[in-house]
Amino acid sequence: MRRRRVTNTALVSAGTVLLATAAVAVAMPAGAAAAGCGVNYSVSSQWQGGFGASVTITNLGDAVTSWTLAWNYSAGQTVTQAWNTTLTQSGTAVTAKNVSYNGAIPTNGTVSFGFNGSWTGSNPAPTTFVLNGVSCTGGTEPTDPPTDPPTDPPPTGPADITVNSTTKYQTVDGFGAAQSIWGSAWSTTDTQTLVGMGANQLGLSIVRTGLSPESSEWATHVNSLKTAKSYGSNVKILASPWTAPAAWKTNNSRVNGGKLKTDYYDDYANHLNSYVQYMRGQGVPIDVTSVQNEPDWHPDYDSMDWSGTELRTFVRDQGTKVQNTKLMVAEAVNLNYNFTDPTLNDSTARNNIGYIGGHLYGTEESGRLRPYSLAQQYNKPVWMTEWNLHAADGGGSNIWGNPANAAVWNETLDDIMRTVHKSMEANWNAYIWWYGKRFYSFIGDGESAYGTVAGAPLKRGYAFSQYAKYVRPGYQRVALTKSSKASPLEVTAYQGDGKITLVILNRSNSAVNNAVIQAPQNVSGAEHYLTSQNANAASQPTSVNGGQATINVGARSISTLVFTL
Repeated sequence: MRRRRVTNTALVSAGTVLLATAAVAVAMPAGAAAAGCGVNYSVSSQWQGGFGASVTITNLGDAVTSWTLAWNYSAGQTVTQAWNTTLTQSGTAVTAKNVSYNGAIPTNGTVSFGFNGSWTGSNPAPTTFVLNGVSCTGGTEPTDPPTDPPTDPPPTGPADITVNSTTKYQTVDGFGAAQSIWGSAWSTTDTQTLVGMGANQLGLSIVRTGLSPESSEWATHVNSLKTAKSYGSNVKILASPWTAPAAWKTNNSRVNGGKLKTDYYDDYANHLNSYVQYMRGQGVPIDVTSVQNEPDWHPDYDSMDWSGTELRTFVRDQGTKVQNTKLMVAEAVNLNYNFTDPTLNDSTARNNIGYIGGHLYGTEESGRLRPYSLAQQYNKPVWMTEWNLHAADGGGSNIWGNPANAAVWNETLDDIMRTVHKSMEANWNAYIWWYGKRFYSFIGDGESAYGTVAGAPLKRGYAFSQYAKYVRPGYQRVALTKSSKASPLEVTAYQGDGKITLVILNRSNSAVNNAVIQAPQNVSGAEHYLTSQNANAASQPTSVNGGQATINVGARSISTLVFTL
C-alpha cells in the first residue's frame, strides 16, 4: 500500500496515528544566538501507548555556551527516558538541558537530543517552546494518517552502560559469610534471614563453617547448615579447619601454630574425610573442604603452620582420601601465591584440588587483588574466603544499630563493597565475609554496647545483598562499556537464569540520573533495587523500552538492575 508523505505534524486521534514535525522559529536575546534560530520537534515513531521523539535546535550561534529548552504537553504525555540531554518533567511542563558529555556546542550552532515517552488518548506536538528564557511559537500542518500502525520497535538512543554478553569472564560460585567458628550456631531464623530470597532476607549462597579438631564438636552447626541447604537457593558449604588435633602437631597444642607432623599426614586426611562423611550422613553435603585456614598466621588461638611445598605434598599424596567434596588450597592471609603456586605447578597435586582460596588482609596492598593467572591457566576457581573490617566503630560505640550512621555507611561502601567489585573484576569466583551475625556485619548479634538487635538485618547486610541476592551461583560475568556520563560508576554485569544483572556502585557525591542501560537484546522487564545511607534494598522506578532501561543511580549508593530476557 502506498502512503502519502508525512511532513510536519504529529497528531493522534482515536484509532489513528499521525506522524509530523513542528518547525518553530525562535527569537533570542541580543548576542545569545544568531538570527533565525529554530527548534525542530519530531515524533519519529509511535506504538500502543508510547512514542519516540527527536528535537533539533539550530543556529544557536557561537556566543551560546549552554541551552535550556522548555515546552508543555497537553494530552497526558510522560517522558520515560532521554539521551543527549538532561530532561525533567513536572506535570505537563518539560525542561531539557545540555549535558557535559555532549561537549561544546558545534560551530554550526546545531544540537540534537531524543527521548521516549508514553501518552494517553492523543499525542499532539507541542507548539510553544521557550529557549534560553525566550518564548517562541509555531504551527502544525496536518496530513493524512497511515492506515496501519508501525511495526518497527521503538528507537533507542545512545546508552550510558552497554552490556556485551558475547565477551565472557568467570562463572560466579557465590557470595557468603562464616558462622561463628568457636561460638554458638545460627538459629533457624538467623539462617533463613541470611540465605533466604524473600523481603528483608539477604540471599547468601555460601556458608563457611569451622572444621573442629574435635569430632565431639561437629554436631554444633548441623541444624543451621541443614537449614541453609534446604531454605536457601543452591547454597554451598565451605568447611575450614584451623588446626589438627594437638597430639599430631610439633608443638602439641591447638594454638600458636605448630606444624602437622609428617607421619600424621594420612591421619589428618582421614580426619578431614571423617568430617565430610559425618556431615553427609546428617544431610549436609560439604561442597568444599579447605586444607588449612591461614597457614601463614600463628596466633594464640587455633592455628597450624604450613609452607607451600608442604601443602603441595599433602594434597598430592593424601588428597584422594578426602571423598565427596572438593579440596581447597590454601587460605593464606593475603592470597600469598607462595602457598598455592607449588600445588598448581604439580600435576598430581593440582588434580586433587578443586579450588584456590585466600583472604583479603593486605592482598590489595600486596598487588594481588587482581586476576590470578596461574589459577586461571589451570581452570581453578579463586575464592576470597575471609575479610573482616570494622574500623568505624571507634573502639566501642553503638553506631552499628543506627541504619543512617554515616561512618558505618562510608566504610561499607568505600571499603567492603568496593573490594567485592574489585574481586569480581579480578575474575575471582566467590567473596565470603567473616561472621554473618555480628554487630558490624550482616545481621545483628544483640550486644548492647553496639546497639544492634539480634537477628535483624544491618546496613552492611543490605549492601552485600545487592550482589548476593541477585548474582546467583552459575551466573557468568560479561563485558560492558560505559559512556563518560557513567564514568563515576563502578559496574559489573552477569548473565544467567534468563536474566542480565548489573551491580552498580556510585561512590561519588552526585547522582547519575536518567542513566540508560542497554541489554544485549530486547527484554521483557527490568527491576532496580538500591541501598544507600537512607534506603535498604529499596525498589526504584525503572522505565523499559526494547532493550534499554532508564534508571536514576543515587549518590553514595549500591544498586542492582535485573533485566528479564
